[in-house]
Amino acid sequence: MHSINCSICDDLLPIPHNFYHPGDLHIGGIAVQVVFMNNPPHFKEHPLRMLIDEPVSITKYYQHILAFSFAVKEINENANILPNTSLGFYIINSLNLGRMTYKATLSLLSAQQTLIPNFSCKSQKQLVAVIGGLLSDISADMATILNIYKTPQLTHGSFSRVQDENHQFPFLYQMVPNEAHQYRGVVRLLHHFRWTWIGLLAMDDDNGDTFLQRMVPILSENNFCFAFTLRLPQTSYMGDMIDLFLMQWEKYTDLMDTKANVCFVYAEVPAFVVLRVMLFQAPMFSLPSVGKVWIVTSHWDFESVSIQGIWDISSFHGALSITVHANQPPGFQNFLQLIRPSWAERDGFIQNFWEQAFSCSLKISNEQEDNQRSCTGGERLGTLPSTLFEMSMTGHSYNVYNAVYAVAHALHDFHISRSQHRRMIKGGQVDFQNLKPWQFHNFLRHVLFNNSAGDTVRFDKYGELVAVFDITNWITFSNGSFVRVKVGRLDPQAPLDEQLTINDDQVVWHRSFNQSEVIAGNELGGQLLRERSTIMPTDTSRQLDVVSDQQAESTSIVTILFFDVHFLTVYGQVLPLSECNDHCRPGFSRQKKEGEKFCCYDCVPCSEGMISELMDTNACIKCPEEQYPSKGRNQCIPKHITFLSYQEPLGAILATLAISLALITVFIFGIFVKHRDTPIARANNRSLTYILLVSLFLCFLCSLLFIGQPGIMTCLLRQMAFGIVFSVALSSVLSKTITVVLAFIATKPGSTVRKWMGKRPANSIVLSCSFIQGGICVFWLSISAPYPDTDMKSLKGEIVLECNEGSVLMFYCVLGYMGFLALVSFMVAFLARKLPDSFNEAKFITFSMLVFCSVWLSFVPSYLSAKGKFMVAVEIFSILSSSAGLLGCIFLPKCYIIMMKPELNNRNQMLRRK
Repeated sequence: MHSINCSICDDLLPIPHNFYHPGDLHIGGIAVQVVFMNNPPHFKEHPLRMLIDEPVSITKYYQHILAFSFAVKEINENANILPNTSLGFYIINSLNLGRMTYKATLSLLSAQQTLIPNFSCKSQKQLVAVIGGLLSDISADMATILNIYKTPQLTHGSFSRVQDENHQFPFLYQMVPNEAHQYRGVVRLLHHFRWTWIGLLAMDDDNGDTFLQRMVPILSENNFCFAFTLRLPQTSYMGDMIDLFLMQWEKYTDLMDTKANVCFVYAEVPAFVVLRVMLFQAPMFSLPSVGKVWIVTSHWDFESVSIQGIWDISSFHGALSITVHANQPPGFQNFLQLIRPSWAERDGFIQNFWEQAFSCSLKISNEQEDNQRSCTGGERLGTLPSTLFEMSMTGHSYNVYNAVYAVAHALHDFHISRSQHRRMIKGGQVDFQNLKPWQFHNFLRHVLFNNSAGDTVRFDKYGELVAVFDITNWITFSNGSFVRVKVGRLDPQAPLDEQLTINDDQVVWHRSFNQSEVIAGNELGGQLLRERSTIMPTDTSRQLDVVSDQQAESTSIVTILFFDVHFLTVYGQVLPLSECNDHCRPGFSRQKKEGEKFCCYDCVPCSEGMISELMDTNACIKCPEEQYPSKGRNQCIPKHITFLSYQEPLGAILATLAISLALITVFIFGIFVKHRDTPIARANNRSLTYILLVSLFLCFLCSLLFIGQPGIMTCLLRQMAFGIVFSVALSSVLSKTITVVLAFIATKPGSTVRKWMGKRPANSIVLSCSFIQGGICVFWLSISAPYPDTDMKSLKGEIVLECNEGSVLMFYCVLGYMGFLALVSFMVAFLARKLPDSFNEAKFITFSMLVFCSVWLSFVPSYLSAKGKFMVAVEIFSILSSSAGLLGCIFLPKCYIIMMKPELNNRNQMLRRK
């Protein structure tokens, strides 16, 4: 039997930075608080000689270690979690190198401070879980080793993986929710502020490629475009740093794009260092500084080494980040106030941290440089700028704090479960000596508790923390410090329309966007004001919330002053715009530019009859039939209901004219009745004269059916009455004309036409001609009767109430038949106009038919070209004018003789003249 002596193993490359706290159970930790700037490997010398001796401390990460220690301290002081069991920890630095991460992970699984994998020594630590993995590569390297031993791993940084990879790392738990929630949160943030033209910055590695493959389709589906894509390299090789930075200047011009004022950055710490160096050194190369709205994920923080503590960080003023919700555990800041260089004997990180954070030396020796001051040990962490150390617990430190408590509560649940089954009970105490890490894996997956800050901690089925995100606004100051301001939250578990909540009033933008502008108080100005979320509409003067006295210099006062009804001035912050081109105002639609991305477009006015009510409408829409576009084509206006009414001037004039002509007809009828025995009244069939006068009277009155709001009865009667009454009048004229011709022929000796003289043939002509028109009207009613209808298309802005003729063909048949009667009467009268008779009416009938035909021939084109109520007015005017032509041409000469020349109205005078 051979055994190994765990104490004599020689480690050729020991890890100098670690922190050990003894306990019955241990939680391992992998940190990246100290790094060494090394040169590229060339395999010609031992790796130990390739490291630069001077370690570089990332001072902000020391808070992760202190949060780890603070959580263990609270748990050991709480008898309700692990009674009679102390919890210890062993934190090892990984130097941010893959090979050192493997070594540090194996060291946690080996004997204390000795790298002997797979051997159990007397000083073996009882390791139950490992917390670590600020960077995704480190998390993957750790998981590769820990999965072999089925040891639970809790990452406190983002780990970019898809859910299908849970089988590859079944013992991995993420203290940060899935990154996909952050992507969707960024999309909602862009929607909220209406930013469509953005820049994408991603790491130049596999994780960056995965990010672009996921994010670019999401942006396109949500109508966002990226103006440029900038890849940020990350390296830890000193020899490549200078060349690497110089290579980025040609990409700096992309950041100077003035239209893309928003940049979405996906990068971890090394890539952020490259971005910070680019922005910091730009003025040295006479390049202008850029003012952007930086949108970043939970990876981001202002990590700085001591030399970077004096760097200007104003370029990131007003940045927005989606960070894991962080709270402040009670007593943590008091705990930080007590930290001194000698606070823990086994803390191997504090010396480098203290010396580089306070720029002093804890080594008092003759070799100390003259220009390097000694540390007093009384320095306070609260005096350090925020870029070097923060007194408030950061999101990553909060994840470490919750991870330690998650392990402790899982051990507690394991203890309760074993106590109930009495499998590992000795003297009333739990025996953890035989505890294997994988045994409480199920308890860790289903852990559920409220921490001291009041937040609930639990994992989902994929081993990812169920938590909300904070929308953080970063406010920087000239002294290198900054303040995190929580301006909203992102809850992935909430309904889609409630996941993002943000207080626009509290957001502070980059100083380059602070300006004053004058906005016209017209329709466009009102639209712009509604879009400017930073304007305070309730108060005439309102100040943003101030986090500290230093922050007051970066906040703005927004004031709205109303000078008159036309203009108003808005002073203060202006919401940054990030678009390929200006907005398309209402009344315009977007038209894609050829060869450009879909976010770049031209604004084209809406065509006739189309409107767009909103900004940036993709296509104009038609108004409903009962509405019409406004002059600016930006809204639909209800149409006015219109018809030819008695109240309006045109209707009143036509009605007055119709009644006046009807009264004149009655007056003429009375004259003829009074002088019915005179030769003029008796000539040419007195009965036909009465019928003609009555039909003309009815013609004048039937025009009133066309005035007023159309109804069922009026629509049925107006055209029928018009057609039949006019047919009676025309047939009477035709009968009178034929009677004149027959009377002249009958006077010739031996004529056989005498038998056709008399009232019966004349009445037969009137009845037969009128009956034909009546038959046409009855047929019209039977196949397609007129009905009330609305015309919404003829006139812009009006709904015309009208009578639909039903059958247009039948309407023109009625008109055509009347035209036929008028034409026949005209031809017969024209042929008989020169007959030698003192009472010959043929010449008057000829002239009246000429007027009648002229009116109705001009009616057709006028009727077809008129619209709305003017069509009705044209028909009424045609009825009145044609009827007045018959009345005037036939009866006025006779009335003149009867009334003014009674001496001519006798038989002797007529015979003498003959």
